Amino acid sequence: MSKNLVIVESPAKAKTIHKYLGDDFDVIASYGHVRDLIPKEGAVDTDTFEMKYENVKRNKKYIDAIYKAAKNTSDAIYLATDPDREGEAISWHIHELLKKKKLIDSKKVYRVAFHEITKDAVSAAIKTPGKLSQSLIDAQQARRALDFLVGFNLSPLLWKKIKRGLSAGRVQSPALRMIVEREKEIEAFKPKEYWSMDALCEADKQTFKAALTRYKGEKVKQFTIENGEQSKDVRETLLKAANGVLTAHKIETKKRKRNPLPPFTTSTLQQDASRKLGFSAKKTMMIAQQLYEGIDIGSGEVGLITYMRTDSVNLSNEAINQIRSFISAHFESGDLPAKPNYYRTKSKNAQEAHEAIRPTSANREPAKMKSHLSRDQFRLYELIWKRAVACQMVPAQINTLSIDFNLPGDHTFRATGSSIAYPGYLKVYHIGRDDNQVDETAEKLLPPLKEGDSVTLTDILAEQHFTKPPARFSEALLIKTLEEYGIGRPSTYASIISTLLSREYVTMEQKRFIPTDIGRIVNKFLNEYFPRYVEYAFTARLEDRLDDIARGEAEWIPLMKEFWKAFKAKVDETEKIPRSEVNKDRILGTDPKTGKPISVRMARYGAVAQIGSRDDEEKPQFASLRPGQNLETITLEEALELFKLPRNLGTSPEGEPITAAIGRFGPYVKIGKSFVSIRGEDPHTITLERALEIIEAHKEKEKNKIIQDFKDDGIQVLNGRYGPYITNGEKNARIPKGTEPAALTLEECKELLEKAPAKGKGRRRKSTKKK
Repeated sequence: MSKNLVIVESPAKAKTIHKYLGDDFDVIASYGHVRDLIPKEGAVDTDTFEMKYENVKRNKKYIDAIYKAAKNTSDAIYLATDPDREGEAISWHIHELLKKKKLIDSKKVYRVAFHEITKDAVSAAIKTPGKLSQSLIDAQQARRALDFLVGFNLSPLLWKKIKRGLSAGRVQSPALRMIVEREKEIEAFKPKEYWSMDALCEADKQTFKAALTRYKGEKVKQFTIENGEQSKDVRETLLKAANGVLTAHKIETKKRKRNPLPPFTTSTLQQDASRKLGFSAKKTMMIAQQLYEGIDIGSGEVGLITYMRTDSVNLSNEAINQIRSFISAHFESGDLPAKPNYYRTKSKNAQEAHEAIRPTSANREPAKMKSHLSRDQFRLYELIWKRAVACQMVPAQINTLSIDFNLPGDHTFRATGSSIAYPGYLKVYHIGRDDNQVDETAEKLLPPLKEGDSVTLTDILAEQHFTKPPARFSEALLIKTLEEYGIGRPSTYASIISTLLSREYVTMEQKRFIPTDIGRIVNKFLNEYFPRYVEYAFTARLEDRLDDIARGEAEWIPLMKEFWKAFKAKVDETEKIPRSEVNKDRILGTDPKTGKPISVRMARYGAVAQIGSRDDEEKPQFASLRPGQNLETITLEEALELFKLPRNLGTSPEGEPITAAIGRFGPYVKIGKSFVSIRGEDPHTITLERALEIIEAHKEKEKNKIIQDFKDDGIQVLNGRYGPYITNGEKNARIPKGTEPAALTLEECKELLEKAPAKGKGRRRKSTKKK
């Protein structure tokens, strides 16, 4: 019987911690959550807000193992799940299960938090245990109840009014709104022409450019030169005024500092890993979890980074001193500031008890760890290590130089350059950049000039530009924007993105989010009927109130009552609205042949165009939208093209007509009376030659499917999905084990079919219900 039991959530974490604590401790994993809300109505009592939980079925054997370990523990139980709200909730649920089983009545129960999985940190945490935080538990219960009530009430509404299988979430819905609104901005964007004018100069065998900043005494703005004709006039005027020479009129030099960035939070790690490494938020968190829980580095397993779910930029004094010692030993004396650099978290809700994400030891340099890590583990560890070390170094010193060249006629060109006077923290770390950001630390050198010096003007370059629409959201930009609005928390960003993708509300092209038709429709529905609940400010305020509960500054039941009263009234009101009013058709125009309206809408099996009204006596014609088309942007002409199916491709060598069309199960070609799927092909553009190739491949596959064919009796022996079988079209019969399908006689096939049940009437399961 062990004296002490430590319960964590993952086996990797359990293995490393057991090594540090020794045989006086039994360390066991819960494998995540042990309880969750029952998945049906009544899980949250909306009068008392009592929550009805059940054990997570897939974790039954791990729960049983926890019971057994707790029974065999004589002294203390340490609940050591992750040091955040989610971890607090897991510990609380384990505590409740053990209490219900009366397994903790005579034992001490502690809550301990490991912010890093190292021997010193684990030992220190066990020596200074605490208690479960009721405030954090209340905040997590409130969050879970809110998410359940929103999802459980909005999702069925979406099924009734739009399409089955849809879902809405308290935090995912505002994120979807961001993506859809950005796409609408892009679609509405009209590019505007403008021209830039640069002087191409040469001095001391060095070429450089100078931009036109004044023309005829007026400051040059983006749209000062709007078209090609104007650019020609401006260029000729400037060439004439310069006469092949530009003279330096004013030279300014400045020195400025570029401060190092704070160490990583969850959000900034996800953003930089996306920009620099191409990692999704989900992948970043998965690899960070591995680095936190423990890696075998030759001398045994050790956690290489601190806990990776944090919104704090704080570093412990011990960590700061260690990093400063490393810098002192490995860099120049000028790279270490006289005093440590301290950073403050801007968010008022940051959990300052946590540290930022950092290496557990600065002395574990990435190069030394490389042989023990996978390629992706190494790249992420290197990123975390570099950012943490750089945050304690001196700022970079940047020299900037600007030279104005004046021309007769009151025209000015300006050349700008920069150089790094002292790299400081840039010796270690460069931040990744979002779209359209300029790297201010990139060196751009100019020749050494002084006022009055002349340079040769080799040409004036007039370049046409067009304004660009706003960029679609990348994962990094979406996370950054959600954080700026105060929507979601560090642990939720990866799951928000995963949900949007898995529900097919968005797709990713070139690592950018694009809303799908169904995503647009869900967003439109929520904006029209539940505008408050997808409003950014409302969602952020709700997060703030949950944080108030977590800090013990507010009670959770009053928040739940207030939310539920208004939300339930809106749900009941929307229930009464007819489906046709919600899932509105978009009218594109009139069909020139029939005079009937042409519209597009979301049908049961996807987006369709429709000729005629659903109220007409004559059944409307339908056609599926093609890949890349969407309900918001398809034109009348594009919709009319859809109704040119079925499309006649020609005839087979045997003279059978071949057509291409789209059916309920996707695109197909028809040859004679046979249908062949052409999934992945476009029936609007497929050629006769390609169709014949697919038909031949299908015939070959069908031929291989037939083992024996007793045509006169309508009986076949076929290769099926689950192995060979006999069929006569009405019945299917299994082939006895050990029997060779190709050797079966007609009589044997008939005998087996005689014994087989009719299709759809298989053997019934024996009832276990007591009579």
